[in-house]
Amino acid sequence: MRKITFKILTRLPSKYATTGLILIVALFIYGIVGSYFIMGLNLIDSIYYAVITMSTVGYGDYFPHTGIQKIFATTLALAGVALLAYVFNTLLTSFQEKMSKYSKGARKMKAINDMDDYYILCGYGRVGKVVFNELRQRNQNVIVIEKNEDIYESIEENESVVSIHKDATEDDFIAKLAGDKCNSVIISTGDDVSNLFIVLTIRETNPDAWIVTRASKIENISRLKKAGADKIVSPEIIGGKDLYFESTKPHLLRITVRHATDEIYDEFEIIAKHGCTLESIDYHLPGIEAPLTREIKTMNLLDGKKFQNYLNTHDDQKRALNNLYKITNNTHSHLISGQDRAAFDKLVEDLGKIEEVIGINLTNEKIAKITEKEIE
Repeated sequence: MRKITFKILTRLPSKYATTGLILIVALFIYGIVGSYFIMGLNLIDSIYYAVITMSTVGYGDYFPHTGIQKIFATTLALAGVALLAYVFNTLLTSFQEKMSKYSKGARKMKAINDMDDYYILCGYGRVGKVVFNELRQRNQNVIVIEKNEDIYESIEENESVVSIHKDATEDDFIAKLAGDKCNSVIISTGDDVSNLFIVLTIRETNPDAWIVTRASKIENISRLKKAGADKIVSPEIIGGKDLYFESTKPHLLRITVRHATDEIYDEFEIIAKHGCTLESIDYHLPGIEAPLTREIKTMNLLDGKKFQNYLNTHDDQKRALNNLYKITNNTHSHLISGQDRAAFDKLVEDLGKIEEVIGINLTNEKIAKITEKEIE
């Protein structure tokens, strides 16, 4: 406790000490000058009289007699009392604030130590808030590190959320937290330099930590990867994909079909024939709303041929794909982009000739209800 108290006192803001010292010196000069010219004392006695009057000791060896002398002594004594009260109150208030911060910090560290596992989120800006909400929806423990005091104060804490007001780039504090109990470190600040420094700091002492970081600029992705980030997410890339898909919504088709693996290449032929692009495939587990999704993004018939040859030469992969089709009862959805509605109409007509078309633009909920009947 004595060490903590000394540490707090030695870290009191310098502005308080400076202001108090200036006021004391100014009042002391006023006391000496007044004692010399108003009280008629010599320099040594003036210093002595100023000290005992400011401190309200008043030994009684010097008495003011005239009105001006009494006014001077009164103002010096009152100013001394007021100054002592100000300095003492300032120091006490600052001391209490520091003690409160140390106590609050100790409680936060205890809460962290009591967590079985947690995620560390660096940065609670626009991107960080989205990540935070996703984590909380899944009832995950989260430690938020935010250097902006206003943003930090806005974070609501509970038994599963601990916020730390700190710059993650200042020291190795975050590296100490990214130990065995940390599931992942998510770095979401908008400054790639800070993100890079944080990645380096963590990776230096935690080689096994899982680090996911944001990259504001595409050219910094390779740097963050070299620094030790396991996954790098660029809002520019994600935003560009979202803009593209939003712009093509009138020309996007989701067709839910049922067929076996030996008809995959036939699908490729029809999609390529109508100048469309196979964006992704959703595999629907019976009765489960959320599908298994694979990104494809191809309109080249040669890709379909390569995939067919790959399956024909890799028995394990072909067996795995066949098992997936069996689990889903051959039911899956294709997200296809095309030139116009007419191309889609012809595409659906041709696909219907080689496989069973369950529906067009069905929601996952509707598909789950359809597949649920297969397991009743």
